[in-house]
Amino acid sequence: MTPEREQKLLSVLARRQPDLTLIAEQVHKPRNISALIRNCDAAGIAEVQVVKPKEGYHNYRGTALGSDRWLDVGLHETIDAAVEQVRTQGMKVYAAHLSDTAVSYREVDYTLPCAIVMGAEKEGISPRAAELADEHVIIPMQGVVSSLNVSTAAGIILAEVIDQRLKAGLYDQSRMSQEWIARKLFEARHPRVAEFCRRRRLAYPAYDARGEMLEPAAWNEQVTAGTAPRLETV
Repeated sequence: MTPEREQKLLSVLARRQPDLTLIAEQVHKPRNISALIRNCDAAGIAEVQVVKPKEGYHNYRGTALGSDRWLDVGLHETIDAAVEQVRTQGMKVYAAHLSDTAVSYREVDYTLPCAIVMGAEKEGISPRAAELADEHVIIPMQGVVSSLNVSTAAGIILAEVIDQRLKAGLYDQSRMSQEWIARKLFEARHPRVAEFCRRRRLAYPAYDARGEMLEPAAWNEQVTAGTAPRLETV
């Protein structure tokens, strides 16, 4: 990695928002999930939450354009689990949902710690997600068709999120932990090693604050001998 590339990456990672996320509920098309991840990267989201669809979770990397490497994806079996996680982080929950109490997406405060729930096309969010949300938001429509592609709708809402947070200065200083930034630097410096570990369910080798591996030879010996530390399973 060149020094220029490292500085650019550090600048991007430093602007990540630890108190902002998007919850994709039962979005079953891989291209749509990946497009949502791309939108989240553009908004500086550090971790997107995915409620796994019945068909299973698949990330379509072509649509994500590599943006999935710069944020984390939290997988959940139910919307309750996803909402519970963000609430433990003090986040308010906004859901894109047409209801009697829904307000324009521009009328809510995204500078607060918050999560935005987006549902699958046609069906939208589930009744349970609507019940769990603190507020419902809509994008006012003027055409015959009263809905948008989920990634398009998310992009419109996230553009408002970016605008509000820019004005509030929330992108001006790093609020991410040094440990998180170091991990992302490691994944950028050593993408093949990181992918190998993910496939084999191995813990990452030791690395420093700049993401450099500390003892690559010793780690390679552990991998060869089958003694490399494995990820804990739950």
